[in-house]
Amino acid sequence: MLKLILFLLFTQLTASTVFSQRIDILASGRETSLRGLSVVSDRVIWVCGSNGTVARSADSGHSWHWMKPSRFADADFRDIHAYNDSEALVLGVTRPAVILKTRDGGRNWQVVFQSDDDSLFLDAMELSGPEGLLLGDPVQGKIFLARTTDSGQNWTRLNDPPSASAGEAFFAASGSNICLLPHGRYAFVSGGLSSRLFLDSLSYKLSLNQGKVTTGANSISVSPSNPNSAFITGGDFNDDRSNAGNSLLVQLNPFSQKKPVQPPHGYRSCVDWVNAHDLVACGTSGIDWSSDGGMHWRLISDKGFHVCRKSPGSNLIFLAGPKGTIGRLQ
Repeated sequence: MLKLILFLLFTQLTASTVFSQRIDILASGRETSLRGLSVVSDRVIWVCGSNGTVARSADSGHSWHWMKPSRFADADFRDIHAYNDSEALVLGVTRPAVILKTRDGGRNWQVVFQSDDDSLFLDAMELSGPEGLLLGDPVQGKIFLARTTDSGQNWTRLNDPPSASAGEAFFAASGSNICLLPHGRYAFVSGGLSSRLFLDSLSYKLSLNQGKVTTGANSISVSPSNPNSAFITGGDFNDDRSNAGNSLLVQLNPFSQKKPVQPPHGYRSCVDWVNAHDLVACGTSGIDWSSDGGMHWRLISDKGFHVCRKSPGSNLIFLAGPKGTIGRLQ
């Protein structure tokens, strides 16, 4: 009996150690909702948000340099991609739909993309080296897509993008609803009245909560150990504690989808793989962790964040959210 008690005690202590992630708040209390996050390394992190806000840290988040690009103090920046502590791109969603680039750590910004169409709404951009893809809501029934081959300096709109169905669009919730795949391929996910996975010229209906303007897929992340496997999160941001139809594990080719046994505990605007088995997801109602490839999720915090990103080369995770809040998950 004593051996059994000791074994059970050891098991409980081990489980509590495994799930004892700690969230350190690195910044908070600013009039901005942060939705863009780019983690270059454990030391270099960039964020962006509403009210024309951009910030950069070069010391693991201990201190931040806050800035507002000239002439864009009212912009709603929803996505950011940084190459290092000096060079970064930031995306403003609409009026104007714009991408700015800095090469000097944010002291000066250059407009590298701007649309004259006030109806254009940009959602996300994804870059890997010089290659990148820009995603926007449908324009006259066609999904807006543009490519760059020179690290975002120039963008060329795709001539024959996929068509969107009625009431289908994209969520600029975390800058993570699009991903680049090997050999120049790409994938992105939609929401609203219809929720689909687009894989180059093909599309597949997702078994997610959909049918309302607030429902559908928000984020997709490809497994670092298997580029054919991805995890998708979303739900209904008007009912952020409901886990109905909020996540899927998908195989890209041939396409298949599988619902988790225990899904994340509510609407999740962003998901990221930590390693081959572990994932983290966040949303306005909390943060979840999976240690088995997304089949079972455990709520580790009820602190709300919009976006989470793992640092390359380590298991350190940074998060950003409402009121200028930036966190680090240990």
